[in-house]
Amino acid sequence: MQVTLPSDAEAVAVEKEEKLTDWLGAQSSVMLGFSGGVDSAYLGCVAVGVMGPERVLAVIGRSASYPAEQWEMARRVADEFGLSVLEIDTDEMNDPRYAANPSNRCYFCKTELWTKLRPVATERGIAMILDGTNADDLSDYRPGMQAGREQDVRSPLAELGFTKAEIRLLSRRRGIPTWSQPSSPCLSSRLPQGLAVTPKRLRQVENAERGLRALGITGDLRVRHHGDMGRVEIGRDELELWLAPECARRVEKVVLAAGFMRVEIDPQGYGKREAGREGREAAGGNRDSEANAKSPKTISQPVPPASRFPLPACASLSRD
Repeated sequence: MQVTLPSDAEAVAVEKEEKLTDWLGAQSSVMLGFSGGVDSAYLGCVAVGVMGPERVLAVIGRSASYPAEQWEMARRVADEFGLSVLEIDTDEMNDPRYAANPSNRCYFCKTELWTKLRPVATERGIAMILDGTNADDLSDYRPGMQAGREQDVRSPLAELGFTKAEIRLLSRRRGIPTWSQPSSPCLSSRLPQGLAVTPKRLRQVENAERGLRALGITGDLRVRHHGDMGRVEIGRDELELWLAPECARRVEKVVLAAGFMRVEIDPQGYGKREAGREGREAAGGNRDSEANAKSPKTISQPVPPASRFPLPACASLSRD
């Protein structure tokens, strides 16, 4: 991944970082909701560098919707940069409002997380809870932000105007390994709105995506869960390679092994259908999944009528 900004824009990013260090230095102690994604990793590393490990606690919320691969990255970043970490189990899967997978699903997830963190912060005398929301997120549909506001969670990256590109650039300057990491919202974002979130479905998605990473897909990647079908979206810079027959067969094998009965590769690639997809996924709004449930002009073998979810045409790899 290439992350470059004009020299004047890079200077602006550095100036924002200076403001962030001043802001953090003025806090007595902070607790950070820490997923190991690009934003929370950057914020955690800057915070511990300014405040020291005794004044910063990074908290990882563990549940079936949190990818093991992201947990591994979170632990790696914490170990490399000296972040103190607390892991807690969250129970959003047993909340029927979350499991029903409505458009505001993320609100219930974040409410569960912050209500678990608030008593811990109080018990430990931690003055403030932070999250990694950035300025770009403010223009997206993010119901989870409301849960943060209700629990007085602060978002310094958003408040100081950090964009995702700036965070990646500044992360690279600091040697934070997440700087080039593709964004990876929770696994529940791969399910179309209204399809119930279950541990089995999340495991299917996670196993499929992990297997595809092992094949060598390095950029943006999503395996969308459509009942018995797994629909694979690959970043457009890699898409042509994986649409080639031999590579497509390897993709098919991995996704079928994860428990799907049919496999399709979206010929338009990840991110083509809607602008702002990344933010909506992270928010749990699933707007992209709603769009994917429409039926545009067929350009290859159509989805069989028995499918519960009418999908756009893709490079079909369906099992006979």
